[in-house]
Amino acid sequence: MSWQIMPTYDSLDEAHEEFEWELPDDYNPARDCLRKHDPDRTALRYERVDGSVSTHTYGDLNDKSDRLAAALGELGIEPGDRVAVVVPQKPANPVTHFANWKLGAVSVPLTVLFGPESLEYRLEDSGASVVVVDPTVRETIDEIRDDCPDLDHVIELGEDVADDAHAFEDLVSAHESGFESYESTPETSTAIMYTSGSTGPPKGVLHSHALWLGRAAAAYNYFDQGLDGATLWTPADWAWGAALGGTLLAGLHHGATVVAWPREGFDPEAVFDFLDRHDVSHSFMPPTALRMLMSVDDPADRYDLSLEALAAAGEPLTPEILEWAAESFNDVPVNEFYGQTELNLVVGNSSTWFPAQPESMGQPFPGYEVRVVDPADPDPTEPLPRGEAGELAIRADDRRVFFDEYWKLPAKTAAKQTGDGWFLTGDIVRRDDDGYLWFVSRADDVILTSGYRVGPMEVEGVLLGHSAVEQAGVVGIPDETRGEAIKAFVQPATAGGGSADLRAELKALVCDQLAAYEYPREIEFVDSLPTTTTGKIQRRELREHSE
Repeated sequence: MSWQIMPTYDSLDEAHEEFEWELPDDYNPARDCLRKHDPDRTALRYERVDGSVSTHTYGDLNDKSDRLAAALGELGIEPGDRVAVVVPQKPANPVTHFANWKLGAVSVPLTVLFGPESLEYRLEDSGASVVVVDPTVRETIDEIRDDCPDLDHVIELGEDVADDAHAFEDLVSAHESGFESYESTPETSTAIMYTSGSTGPPKGVLHSHALWLGRAAAAYNYFDQGLDGATLWTPADWAWGAALGGTLLAGLHHGATVVAWPREGFDPEAVFDFLDRHDVSHSFMPPTALRMLMSVDDPADRYDLSLEALAAAGEPLTPEILEWAAESFNDVPVNEFYGQTELNLVVGNSSTWFPAQPESMGQPFPGYEVRVVDPADPDPTEPLPRGEAGELAIRADDRRVFFDEYWKLPAKTAAKQTGDGWFLTGDIVRRDDDGYLWFVSRADDVILTSGYRVGPMEVEGVLLGHSAVEQAGVVGIPDETRGEAIKAFVQPATAGGGSADLRAELKALVCDQLAAYEYPREIEFVDSLPTTTTGKIQRRELREHSE
């Protein structure tokens, strides 16, 4: 059984001319990623916080996910039910996803960085029946569980498990392997992944199994068609699409070894030591992480590195990063790529095909068409002239590799696409005469910080929950390290009510309720906020005020 979704091509022109999506009639990502490979081959190498390392073969992951699938079935989980996964880079993360898909359940990947408000919203909105959690988020689950009426079961990792939770290892050990997987197809629902928005709460993005084949194809390209025998690692949380689909699952699809390393913070020296010890050959790193690595002197001389290709996404790569990488790693390519939670990883660079242009998104990958269209046109049909900025529209040769729908939001689903099958990204770009795409700005107010997309309304909502806040507006401002930093303009409830203590309280409140990367690094107290005639905050004016 083999699904090699992306053949090797000598040139991008050849790839665009010859490649066609050939999705199998029957497809289950658990069978694809686990059962087609040699069961004794190393799939996952896991370095714990204490430095100890364990290896897990493809057979190990298949066996454990079989057992967990049987346990979930015994708990009453049926095809289509949602099972949330709040686990960092640990073997239990892919084991749970594979168990879900063997059972026909829908995964809801969530990060351990979420605070109670972020986690509660996503669990309640998705209607998750089960949540598998790391011990680090156990207290958060206790705090919100009563507000998630569909949540019947909590499964917890570790040994000291609460009385009202199931122990993950006990469930696994109590069942046998040899689970007969659900007969699924590329159209079978696979996951709900949440994306931040600027005009309301985060939206759940429902995908089918075809998603993972699309991401595996993209990874093959931005990792320079070199994943056979590769060792992959990313510092990004496996809850995020590019890390989960474009690194972890793509690596397992191609038979690579993926290294797991859960940790708090990003220590550049420790990262180089880790890359050395594990012979990492391919890595996806957000540009923020690459900029932090630049603080280490002479890494190629001090560490025995095996790097062959780096990939980056989330914010534009600056020329300095590419120059540093070329000098520090003996011309190891850094291939920037672009995608969305909804629309897969569709544009990028591959040094085997064409040279990267600093700060360019790259060119369309095989299997996709792109247009730059007038963002003011509600149903654009004609591309703008080359060099003119407009909204990026994308069409897949096979619709199934894109999202199915926004969860419970049919109107927003319809607004994402045109009548003739083009999907609107909300990103303003331009395309030059050589076909390279260049990011200009977001059409909405989403903030790109350290590779994360943050919706300002979610942050504003938490700030407004403080009794001393009358109104709040949140924007992104330029930041040399993070690309953008989050800044909040806060109107106190009483005149002159702004203080250093309130500023510290508000930062801590957002950290506690949302995620550490979502807190405003700057807070400016103002007498009033600019609004439209209908009372909406004019964030553009706030950004201009910060320039």
